[in-house]
Amino acid sequence: MPSPTQIDPGLIEIHRLFATPIASIEVPITAALNRSLADYILTRCDGEASTQHSNIGGWQSAPDLCDWDHPAIGTLLDFSRSFVDRLTAVNSAHGLVEPSHAWKMEGWANVNAKGCSNALHAHPGAFWSLVYWVDDGRDLEETDNGGQLEFHDPRGILPAMYAPALRFRIEGCLNAGYTQAVTATSGRLIAFPSWLQHCVTTYTGTRPRISIALNFSL
Repeated sequence: MPSPTQIDPGLIEIHRLFATPIASIEVPITAALNRSLADYILTRCDGEASTQHSNIGGWQSAPDLCDWDHPAIGTLLDFSRSFVDRLTAVNSAHGLVEPSHAWKMEGWANVNAKGCSNALHAHPGAFWSLVYWVDDGRDLEETDNGGQLEFHDPRGILPAMYAPALRFRIEGCLNAGYTQAVTATSGRLIAFPSWLQHCVTTYTGTRPRISIALNFSL
């Protein structure tokens, strides 16, 4: 008879309660779309003053991107809307159903130079927030140019405060009480709950990094 202390890992049932979803997808027709977006955003950057919110340095447009009359903007907004619909369920009298409402959308463009970052913040009043990297600024020889999108555990640091040396040895749970960083990648669209606190670490690249942020609300 096997010893009762010999645990078979395959018999352990794991339930990850209260998970926080982070979804990402590569937008199709990336190269052509990004060239068009980059040219248009840089032109606006040259002619418009920056707003000031979480950005530390860099240029941020007014939050009226969804009203910009440009085909590439329209293409990205249509794709983003479909993406959010696929990630959302509506609690109705008939149970959970696919959304059919019209989202309220708000968006802005960002252009960061070397040394720029974004302070820790969230997006009150929205349900989903999205980031799309038009140009991550990475040169061919660069493996890391900083400026990571960093998410903070919404439970705070309590899991790390009690026993800093310990981790939950469970897939998807190792970062409990800490942060999770996402590397900027041109053509990648990422969605996360708007209440999730996040920041952008200092960008160290030599070319401008261009991104678009979107909020979806009822």
